[in-house]
Amino acid sequence: MKKLIVAGAILAIIVIVIGIVAGGLFLWFMETKNQLVASDEGVNTAWGNVQSAYQRRADLIPNLAKTVKASAEFEKSLQTEVTAARAGIAKASTPAELEQSGGALDRAINVVFENYPEIKSTENFLSLQDELSGSENRIKVERDNYNKAVMGYNIKVRSFPSSIVAGWSNMKEKQYFGASAGSENAPDVGELLN
Repeated sequence: MKKLIVAGAILAIIVIVIGIVAGGLFLWFMETKNQLVASDEGVNTAWGNVQSAYQRRADLIPNLAKTVKASAEFEKSLQTEVTAARAGIAKASTPAELEQSGGALDRAINVVFENYPEIKSTENFLSLQDELSGSENRIKVERDNYNKAVMGYNIKVRSFPSSIVAGWSNMKEKQYFGASAGSENAPDVGELLN
């Protein structure tokens, strides 16, 4: 009878130990799976930020280029009007022509100062240059953040023993950011301004 009690106690201890080990493995599996899912979502978020930075550039740069171009064209037309009025003064051969040309010059100068007190094209070009630089820097930061997130995820997917959980969960390595032909190129601002 004592042997039966001892055997039952040993069996109970073995079952308890197996239960504890199985429970521990289950908890470890769930924790590892949750970490992999969190890393996967981190990669997805970082990728969304990369796309957002590219979209910002795609939306912003053409509009800025149009603004700069319009400003430069307006200034060019003002300069043309003032130059034409000055040429009229030089060509004037009678007091009436001189008075008419002088009035045209005065009106052209007044238009410049009333409607456009400061010539802005240089400032607009500098602003465009700053925006281009800022957009490219934002994109680089987001690409770097994405690649860091991918690196963290891939380390978890490839490292033992979490690679076992990743394999059972069909979680594969993610690709690092690699520029595809053409899509990563910044717009040709010179072309946009023509």
